[in-house]
Amino acid sequence: MSEQQVHLTIIETDGVSIVEFADRKILEELSIREIEDEIFAHIDGQSNVKLLLCFKNVEHLSSAALGMLINLNKVVSEQAGQLKLSDISPQIYEVFKITRLNKLFDIHDSTGQALNSFV
Repeated sequence: MSEQQVHLTIIETDGVSIVEFADRKILEELSIREIEDEIFAHIDGQSNVKLLLCFKNVEHLSSAALGMLINLNKVVSEQAGQLKLSDISPQIYEVFKITRLNKLFDIHDSTGQALNSFV
């Protein structure tokens, strides 16, 4: 029997769920699915959820991971919630710019800056 790896740490601060990734590389399909399951389990049934994804430990993201983020953004929006991203490395941010996802997501330089932007 395999044990599911925990890919996230979720900290609650002032009504905001801060999600920090444990993995430096978010590339494998199975890991991405597990991350998605962990996040969706956390926000399931919550309306007006305030979610901050902190990428300070992440060095690489696959296109499948970007797809998961797009899906998460859609679900959070449908639940009248807010999703923000922070601490994205310049290398990963380039991918967001190339794919124009920097226009879709609310991206901040730091966790503190992102926390202050929630309404």
